[in-house]
Amino acid sequence: MEDSQIMSFMERIKDHPHEYLYKITLFTGLREGEILGLTWDCVDMKRGILTVKQQLTKEKQKGGKYFFSSTKNDKRRTLAISPSVVRLFKFQKQKQLLMEAAATEWEKTNLVFTNAKGGFLSYRTVYDCFKRIVKKMGCPELRFHDLRHQYAVIAIKNGDDIKTIQGNLGHATAAFTLDVYGHVTEEMKRNSADRMESYMQALSEL
Repeated sequence: MEDSQIMSFMERIKDHPHEYLYKITLFTGLREGEILGLTWDCVDMKRGILTVKQQLTKEKQKGGKYFFSSTKNDKRRTLAISPSVVRLFKFQKQKQLLMEAAATEWEKTNLVFTNAKGGFLSYRTVYDCFKRIVKKMGCPELRFHDLRHQYAVIAIKNGDDIKTIQGNLGHATAAFTLDVYGHVTEEMKRNSADRMESYMQALSEL
């Protein structure tokens, strides 16, 4: 996603039922199953720490049930989150309390993101809503998973080291992270060379 697309996306999801889900995914890089399986005990808003210990999984057969499973690499991880992301979690908490108050029945799942009754939020619902948004943006090819990719690109461009990004994304190795996002680091190297060229040209004119 280009910066202009991110701005357009942020504008279109304002007041959307999944606004905070999409924003938190974009600014934490969690996998879809991880964000849907996130529970409030894993969100430390005082310290700004997010613990990823499970993901929401659906049985593959038609009408299959949802259940919690371990993360992709079977390892829990912690992320330090920015004050703005903590604020998004606070907004989601307030919204959820209103949902619970309005519901005739509420399922006590402790999930951060739920359906109208407090239960699991389906992959299909999240996917369909996302696709409708990006289609209206004129970017029908974008996938929900691209929010995770965009987080990594933003982190790299902002100067985060690859080891930190690897840990935040939950990749098995830093080499894998470099392999996936090598195009971003190559672009940064080229930009660095261009800046050096501009500097040298300016010196030569003195």
